[in-house]
Amino acid sequence: MGCELKPRSWWTGNLNLVRICVELLHTLSVWLTDTRCPHYFINCNLLDTCLSDGAVASILMSIDEMYLSTWLLNNYIRQCAQLCPFYISRLFDDVSTSVKLQNAVSEIAHWRLNTSLFDSWQAVEFAEILIPPEVSWHSLTAYSCVHWMNELTKIDARFFVYFSAVALLHVARKVSRNGFSDELIDILSKILEHNISQFCNVLSQCKTELNTSELVELVQKSAFEHLTTYRQLVARDFGSVVTIVTTDFEALYAYKRGDYQQCLQLSTQNVHTLLYAAYVPSVPTLPEFIQLLDDDIVSLTALTLIVDPQSREKPVCYLITQVTLSLYLMTQCQLKLHHSVTSLAHTLLYIKVAQRRLPRERTLDLLTLKLIERKAIWTI
Repeated sequence: MGCELKPRSWWTGNLNLVRICVELLHTLSVWLTDTRCPHYFINCNLLDTCLSDGAVASILMSIDEMYLSTWLLNNYIRQCAQLCPFYISRLFDDVSTSVKLQNAVSEIAHWRLNTSLFDSWQAVEFAEILIPPEVSWHSLTAYSCVHWMNELTKIDARFFVYFSAVALLHVARKVSRNGFSDELIDILSKILEHNISQFCNVLSQCKTELNTSELVELVQKSAFEHLTTYRQLVARDFGSVVTIVTTDFEALYAYKRGDYQQCLQLSTQNVHTLLYAAYVPSVPTLPEFIQLLDDDIVSLTALTLIVDPQSREKPVCYLITQVTLSLYLMTQCQLKLHHSVTSLAHTLLYIKVAQRRLPRERTLDLLTLKLIERKAIWTI
């Protein structure tokens, strides 16, 4: 009921949390003195006369803005400051003026807003890491596909786009191995039901009895469109705290099509953007994605499984960063396009930088970089 005793402007105009809290505590003091606290829904008093406590009411009435501000500073804000970087926490060594205090508190708020966004990106990245193995290791059905899409959409609409892309790559892999089937058509209908024209295009191509490779390419193209859209959505929302390029999958698709010049251009731009970035996304090398790469990468990932069969369950063992993928594509395209020794020498310098910046546990990244480094050196 107390909230309705004040006009809306009292709560929102000239917002001052300390002032509002002080006035509410004074109101509570009056209610304790009068042993009067009206129930919000029922016409009755919540305070019995035996609950009257003049001492507590007096303490509440004595609280002013200076006292409450000091209490909040010592018991809350200083505690929060200890969780911040040192350059922020040290600001509270001297808050002798209101300006200094305001600057210190503003730094906490600014830092927390930035870290909150970064925490959200880490949650998105974690989901991005978990979705491909779930699709790859379990046989996807039309029913499970609908379940995944519904549940992921409830969490974040971006995951719907990403899952659709992975599921399409899963279908492409199944088609390349076993041919098209009614079950796969059902899965495609569920994935593409939001894009009827795209599904009808795939279905019409099936009815014209295209060969398997053409069908696979058609489904892969749709997958890459979804992946690029997903990258754009993530970059839009988290690009201020994480360096994200949106054309890594576009470059990979260009490589798969044999458009090495386009792939080289995109990959080179991506390397220049990502090489010294503090945080970058990763790309899985599970079967759904590795079908797009050369045999040497397939062999490399297979060898890691032979050496350590449990590596399949460790994300760090089946992920490579956008930097590694871009350097791999860049080097491969330079070799296929017979670029000069000078051009390859520059790429080797980029590879050296990437190797130094990677932690030791990024085994697949380091092995991939070593592989392309040796291929470039042999050519030189």
